[in-house]
Amino acid sequence: MHNIMKRASAGAVLGGSLLFTAGLGMAGAQPLNLQDGLVNLAVGDVTILEDVNVGVAANVAAAICGLEVGPINVLGESVDTDGGTETVCTVTGGPINLTQNAGTPGQSGGAGNSENSNAGGANAPRSNG
Repeated sequence: MHNIMKRASAGAVLGGSLLFTAGLGMAGAQPLNLQDGLVNLAVGDVTILEDVNVGVAANVAAAICGLEVGPINVLGESVDTDGGTETVCTVTGGPINLTQNAGTPGQSGGAGNSENSNAGGANAPRSNG
């Protein structure tokens, strides 16, 4: 009887771990959907609008570039859907770029970013003040 209980327990643990592992594999296989209707707008390497509605970014870019809003709005929607960067025009300060606001894994701020991963942790620099 004791041997049967051991086998049943081991089978339950093994089965549960297989289901858990398979679930993680399926979750990792799903594509990232970064589309949220928000983009960033930058002049050169300076972000002037962050996490703003595509329409707002298109209006501001149109005003800076002296262009019609409609085509810029289409560019913004494309950036939001596909990611990447689209240059609207170039001014004295540099190119006016629309970029996806959501970072890709390993490039976004906060958790998972190697620059921020130790913030406040045991390896964080301490002041002597």
